[in-house]
Amino acid sequence: MSESYLAAFGLKEHPFSKEIPDRDLWLPSSKATLVDDLIEALEEHASVLLTGEPGVGKNCVLRALRCRLPQAGFRLTYCHNATLGRRDFYRQLCLALGLSPHATAASVFFAVSGHVEDLAKERVHPVFLIDEGHLLHEQMLAHLHILLNYEWDSRALLSLVLVGLPELTDLLRMRRYRSLYSRLHTRLHIEALTPEDTAEYLRYRLKRVGLEREVFTQDAVAMLHEAASGGMRDLDRLATACLREAARRKKRLVERDLLPRVIDRDRIERDT
Repeated sequence: MSESYLAAFGLKEHPFSKEIPDRDLWLPSSKATLVDDLIEALEEHASVLLTGEPGVGKNCVLRALRCRLPQAGFRLTYCHNATLGRRDFYRQLCLALGLSPHATAASVFFAVSGHVEDLAKERVHPVFLIDEGHLLHEQMLAHLHILLNYEWDSRALLSLVLVGLPELTDLLRMRRYRSLYSRLHTRLHIEALTPEDTAEYLRYRLKRVGLEREVFTQDAVAMLHEAASGGMRDLDRLATACLREAARRKKRLVERDLLPRVIDRDRIERDT
């Protein structure tokens, strides 16, 4: 079925796959500005809080950051398992940094902080990007600010980029985490796509895989945008389902009358 829709529309590959090179990612102007803000904050050696609802493009922003952040002078380390306790989290970080993990929480913390200081001597600024921050163990939320403290808190040798759902902000505002929250000087939020963003996104992803003509009618785009609530991940899934359904019906366009079946089926699959 999937191959038939590629052939029906003359596509070179799946248009809405997440397996796309960083350099080919599409971002609306609002999200491109977020990447600029992130880079500016990191160039100032600041730490960042980045929040957004599920599927609105947080990972696209992070991948764009990875692509654009100058390799000379920065060392980006990505951590996505945020559910670990303090010792295991720092052990995970040691492995990501190429360090030998030690047995105790104190020794792994010392290894990581020592590595940060060594990079500073080489004029390299490390950036620890912690995804799914809303899932961080309370031990880590209460301890991360210590990792930012160097030379009596007089030097910014490390930047944290803490990424998560909007409830992460509410969590950090709690009194017991105020030491960390106060150090996250740059606070950014990713909004959902606008209807115009959705139309542009669909055109871009289809053009990238060889389809120059318009496939989704204006009414279909409007329904897709509403069904996806401005979320890129849901939009990818629904747009792919629309192309498959159009190919099954031997249609060259995705029109409004095709959408109800696709949306209802998607809702049923998600609810089961």
